[in-house]
Amino acid sequence: MSESFRQLLRALPDFPENLPDFDPAKAPTDPVALFKLWLDEALVAGVLQPHACSLATADGNGRPSARMLILKNLDDDGWHFATSRTSRKGRELSANPSAALNFYWPQLGRQVRVAGPVVELSAEASADDWRARPAADGSDNPDWQLYAVRPTELEFWQARHDRRHIRHRCGPDGTPLS
Repeated sequence: MSESFRQLLRALPDFPENLPDFDPAKAPTDPVALFKLWLDEALVAGVLQPHACSLATADGNGRPSARMLILKNLDDDGWHFATSRTSRKGRELSANPSAALNFYWPQLGRQVRVAGPVVELSAEASADDWRARPAADGSDNPDWQLYAVRPTELEFWQARHDRRHIRHRCGPDGTPLS
């Protein structure tokens, strides 16, 4: 059974030939500008929920977990997301305030990974975010917390049909990382 499953996985289609080209030397040097450009291109390509991303955290013992969520904002404070402080995410961030976000846009063969320390944003910003939720009933949620990843590393990944994928790793100021 395991061999047939492995064969099934190996036979799944690879990336198509008509993916966008990406030349890091011609890309915006500001990684936020490059992310916004790629997000706009994902919207044009019809990617559903292009602001959805995987959030990876780890508990105090280093045991990782990941889940999907929505990017709330992107500004000088960092890359915003929110959750309840009492959720698994909240407890893990309390014990180990570091995380990674990963955006994946399969129609374009693109991924963006953002990793770094996480900070809690203000109680006022958290309350505003709670009230802006579509399901909010108007009452406050004191456990709701808005967080921001302050990236130390970003990676822009462009798939290619020939599997010579392009990786562009940089710091928050756009300086290339090896």
